[in-house]
Amino acid sequence: MAIIKALGKGMRPIMSNSIAVMNAKGGVGKSTLVLALAETLSAYHDKRVLVIDSDAQASVSSMFMTIANLHRLQSEQATLVDYLVAGTLRNLDVDWRNYIVEDVSDVDDARSVYLIPSDMQLTLFEREVSKESLHSRLRMVISQLVHQVSQVFDCVLIDCSPGLSVLTECWLRETAYHVAPTKADYVSICGLEVFRRFQSLNPEMGFAENLGVIVNMRDAQSKTETDYQAWLKSNDANRCFKQAIPRVCALQDAARFDAQQRSYFAKYPGKVGEALRALTVELVDRLDTSQSYRMHARAAAEAQAASSIDAA
Repeated sequence: MAIIKALGKGMRPIMSNSIAVMNAKGGVGKSTLVLALAETLSAYHDKRVLVIDSDAQASVSSMFMTIANLHRLQSEQATLVDYLVAGTLRNLDVDWRNYIVEDVSDVDDARSVYLIPSDMQLTLFEREVSKESLHSRLRMVISQLVHQVSQVFDCVLIDCSPGLSVLTECWLRETAYHVAPTKADYVSICGLEVFRRFQSLNPEMGFAENLGVIVNMRDAQSKTETDYQAWLKSNDANRCFKQAIPRVCALQDAARFDAQQRSYFAKYPGKVGEALRALTVELVDRLDTSQSYRMHARAAAEAQAASSIDAA
């Protein structure tokens, strides 16, 4: 496991590939889903994926590596917190590549997953941002990071903390998309409603496009959960993914890093693997459709602008 310092060579055209993954409520299996999406996109779709752990609990970081390695990176000040402190509180020009970690994941056929790990100091950093009124500076640092990593990676997944913190708002305003995992229960769905109301505030500041709601940890035998899922799908604004992720022990096991490498199919066996692969097919299709639409819209706007100049 090593920190990457050579990424950035052979940059590709900037694509709309950054996705903030969040729900205002915790306990919806968000971090485990980010882990599974990243490994499936790598192993099954051959995508180069960057996971940015923006949750102070560092849950997804601990799923991608041993605790000893995570502690070492935190001690060496090589986490997202340290990057943000340097750029926001100290106003330094820092190289994001120094905070990227390669050789994460215990899946032997998911070798194109990279990580910017987190640290519990993230909550103290956000306190300092608020105390010093550095919200605009933080957003600029986040914007630059998203812009730069989008030139290198096929997909960027940001594991946001529950709730609507200062940092989470920056991700939601600077990434291209957001995805909302939810459990099929009343409290989790209320978290989506809080998020929707937040999205309607200050529209002039921009906001990530809703890529869709993912029903996670779904109990197929529960009539109540079936009803809640139907309720979610009945609202077109949710853009619910067709594929739900089942509540199975295999996903709980997947969340525990194994020092011994294993195959993708060993980590995500049977129905859970089938569900994850179907979900990522939907995800890639939605990204491709949205990117195509954005490219055509941009081309049309440029053509109209050129026409106006010629007419003048």
